Amino acid sequence: MVATEFQAIEKEQIENLKFPSTEVLSSTEKIDERHAELNRALTLGNREHTKIKIYFEDDSSCKVVETTVWGVTDKRVILKQGVVIPIHRVHSVKL
Repeated sequence: MVATEFQAIEKEQIENLKFPSTEVLSSTEKIDERHAELNRALTLGNREHTKIKIYFEDDSSCKVVETTVWGVTDKRVILKQGVVIPIHRVHSVKL
């Protein structure tokens, strides 16, 4: 596997990004793991306001944001101030 560099950005910049409709993960096992990571991040965000790192990809490059997860739907990760990242563009979540 090739190491990928992720550019750190602020959550306020996310609303200006464009996200393709393709899935970034290659296996159902990794997709299930991502789902579990997002649910853990949601629990920590709601209970303790813990910031986590979300590694994701827009239409131009890989990025990372350190933030609190406020909600998770079947299609989106919801951050503070209504900022959203499509789940299918999330590579991983680090607590």
